[in-house]
Amino acid sequence: MTVEPEADKKEKSGKGGGLRESLFLLVCGVGVALLLQAFVFQSFWIPSESMQNTLLVGDRVVVNKLHGDSERGDIVVFRGWNNEDTIKRVIAVGGDTVKCCDAKQRITVNGVPIEESSYLFSGDFPSGEPFEKVVPEGRLWVMGDHRTASADSRAHEERLGEGSIPESDVIGRAVAIYWPFSRAAVLSRPETFLKVR
Repeated sequence: MTVEPEADKKEKSGKGGGLRESLFLLVCGVGVALLLQAFVFQSFWIPSESMQNTLLVGDRVVVNKLHGDSERGDIVVFRGWNNEDTIKRVIAVGGDTVKCCDAKQRITVNGVPIEESSYLFSGDFPSGEPFEKVVPEGRLWVMGDHRTASADSRAHEERLGEGSIPESDVIGRAVAIYWPFSRAAVLSRPETFLKVR
């Protein structure tokens, strides 16, 4: 009968155990990543100019799918009017009256003017056409930051909800640009929306 030294046994089992442990950790890591993408965070690519200069063509954003109710000023990804993933800024929520425009050419929400210079595309007006809508409960009025290049709520007023989208169609709130690295940034809600009641 052959006997192996105790040290050799430990070394062999250590090598095999280390490989199994590494594979187990790798499988667990992939599983956690897939669960996070399915239920918590998802990545989206920006294909159009409708959110310039906040988001540029080719930017990649992280979307929080557990964001709760959408609020005025949030940038949200939703199932759009043509059944495609779409990204826009929430301007008004259910029960709000959204109007364009006041004497200074500003959009108002519940009579409060929204100062949009921090995100509106340079040279754009808040809207080329006047409108006034009461947003139905459970729905959102959304607009792109590059208004002249955005087919948003204003372009779909003939549809159910008069251009607004169901809150239930929101996939999540965009929280950060992560690619390209030179544009990495956190996407926060503009302070101007805090004045609206």
